[in-house]
Amino acid sequence: MKWRVILEPDPETNDWAVWCPELPGCTSCGKNQAEALENIQEAIALYLEPAPIELQSGAITCEVIV
Repeated sequence: MKWRVILEPDPETNDWAVWCPELPGCTSCGKNQAEALENIQEAIALYLEPAPIELQSGAITCEVIV
């Protein structure tokens, strides 16, 4: 799956900030563009990882494709 990310240089630290506009709060950074892109890939994967949930008896779990 492809996600749009925005890379921005930080003039104070010379690092690169990176964020995904479609996933609120999903941000990362790196010392260079390549590291920032690697880090945001991990951040996106963690953001999208389903959290464990407790279901009531009789509940059904399904998946949908969007």
